Amino acid sequence: MRLAGALPQRPVAALPQRPVGALPQRPVGALPQRPDTPCVAVCSTTFDDICRGCGRTVVEVAHWVSMTAEQKEVVWQRILAQGYPRRNT
Repeated sequence: MRLAGALPQRPVAALPQRPVGALPQRPVGALPQRPDTPCVAVCSTTFDDICRGCGRTVVEVAHWVSMTAEQKEVVWQRILAQGYPRRNT
């Protein structure tokens, strides 16, 4: 029995298998996959120019949308090395 407007069933292609624990390979020089922004909605720059939630400076937050992927990656590397982004800090 087929409902009106229902799409016909198609077989699902099998997903490629890789060994357990193997990491997907990315091209040399390719930037790692990151979220669109390091923001964790814990925004506070009360005592200095660094957000207590994401670790970005006020200037980095203000210019984030216009930064290149390479500029964002530099910021990501710095904030991750400093232990950001943080929740409930």
